[in-house]
Amino acid sequence: MTVTRTFSIIKPDATRRNLTGAIVKMFEDNGLRVVASKRIHMTRAQAEGFYGVHKDRPFFGELVEFMISEPVVVQVLEGEDAMNRNREIMGATNPADAAEGTIRKAHALSIGENTVHGSDSDENAAIEIDFFFNKDEIVG
Repeated sequence: MTVTRTFSIIKPDATRRNLTGAIVKMFEDNGLRVVASKRIHMTRAQAEGFYGVHKDRPFFGELVEFMISEPVVVQVLEGEDAMNRNREIMGATNPADAAEGTIRKAHALSIGENTVHGSDSDENAAIEIDFFFNKDEIVG
């Protein structure tokens, strides 16, 4: 396996409940390392740009409102096959379907307030990392 990087967001429902440390611990305990992290209050323009791929979907407005409602933590995670590993650690989008020991099973409130976002491909990870981080902010 090759060490790669992926992108993660700890969403507003988790930061509101002070779960940032618990979630980071789950990443670290499962072989991923945080090589960049910042807590931000996403602007409407950032949320609309980041989730622009969904702009024609019925949930787009609600998603944007949710993502700007509270601070989030954007992160770059590094490890062997980081994107796939992150998706395993996060668990299914619907917490009712998520496996025991995953972030969403442990912490998500609903399919909408599902605690974390993770890139769905290595290509999208690169795009998402570049959306929020400059190269000099990633220290690995």
